[in-house]
Amino acid sequence: MTRPTYKCLLVPFVILLLVVSCRPDTKAFDVDNVEILHRNEDLLTRIIIYDVFTPPVAARIYVYSSLASYEALRFSKDGTGSIMEKTRGFAKAPLPEPRKNYNFLLAASKAFFTVARNIRVFAVDSLQRYEDSIYTGFREHLDDSTYQRSVAFGDTIARVVLARAKTDGYVKSRGKPKHLGSNDAGMWRPTPPDYLDGVEWCWNTMKTFVLDSASQFMAPPPPVYSSDTNSVFFKNVKEVYNINLHLTDEQKLVARYWDDNPFVIEHSGHLSFGNKKITPGGHWMGIAAIAARKTKADAILVAKGYVLTAIALYDGFIACWDEKYRSNYIRPVTVINEFIDPTWTAFLQTPPFPEYVSGHSTITRAAATVLSRLYGDHFSFLDTSDLEYIGLQREFGSFVEAADEASISRVYGGIHYTISVDEGAVMGKKVGDLIVDKLMK
Repeated sequence: MTRPTYKCLLVPFVILLLVVSCRPDTKAFDVDNVEILHRNEDLLTRIIIYDVFTPPVAARIYVYSSLASYEALRFSKDGTGSIMEKTRGFAKAPLPEPRKNYNFLLAASKAFFTVARNIRVFAVDSLQRYEDSIYTGFREHLDDSTYQRSVAFGDTIARVVLARAKTDGYVKSRGKPKHLGSNDAGMWRPTPPDYLDGVEWCWNTMKTFVLDSASQFMAPPPPVYSSDTNSVFFKNVKEVYNINLHLTDEQKLVARYWDDNPFVIEHSGHLSFGNKKITPGGHWMGIAAIAARKTKADAILVAKGYVLTAIALYDGFIACWDEKYRSNYIRPVTVINEFIDPTWTAFLQTPPFPEYVSGHSTITRAAATVLSRLYGDHFSFLDTSDLEYIGLQREFGSFVEAADEASISRVYGGIHYTISVDEGAVMGKKVGDLIVDKLMK
């Protein structure tokens, strides 16, 4: 990924402390404890926060790692089908040796971390320390042959997953030139205060998991740009401006809660410093964990919830980014500064990519659709995914209710028009419905 350069960069070291402190107690280690899956995913989230990946790249890390974990674990329960065989571009999944003993939770952990380490995470020392402690726990409670066989099987699964990852377009996308926007009327250009170039502008070239193509659920064109104050476009601009002038405390709270900007650049005089936070995908992986724990889901359902949520995020980002850089639509702050109020700033920092459609709206509705199928349409939960990072938690009556709030939060934040969040939610539901149809029936 492209790492921007700043005058001064201060990184909160608390994230690193959280990473290295997440180690299991081997004395009380349970080789069949489903919490191992949760701890594995939680560590990955912490590393993604620490390493500062863009939201689409973070989703890619989640999807391959979680898929490897599920594919190794599924053999612990007879009749559990492969997800890998129903998605695009994977070789046939290997099988365990018949009539041999395995611990598939160990195999799943090995597959998970082997993929995570090779898929592009940088905090490898923290990852290795945690991994070693996990393996020590298993080694102390399993006979050597079962331990070695399980590790080898997990490694075999990981190699199949990584082979697909090497050909999904990611490496090629790293060599693309920067997207600097356009000064043409109505076109996206870098936004204040940092004027960063467009993030992941060729993400639509990535190989999808279930979508036939990045443009399968193409959104309708956004309103035609116009400086006419009576035009549909300008009314959308004015709506964002007026909402932000009169934000209630609750609207501000909602905007902050769902911000999930992985790297917000704060400015104080001549000093600039970075504030790391969870990605939008990481937030929904956390919600998948909350649902699993609340229902006391078994290991198979836990692993399935993680990988299906990750697929929704990954394919959702591909579909969304395809539209973003096709329409290349101008952000509210650019129009408002030019025609309404040159001193206006959005409540949230505008992310560095085009406006239409909303990424949050797309991926949250895709994830909510998948989780609703797994746990029910009226699944109430207390969302604590972001509690240790921003000190906030909220209650929701359903996954869709949470997704709807995440969607409108972008309008409250001053970074999206209503049309962008509405059409993003439509796109996300289509992605989620396709995943349900292809992978969950």
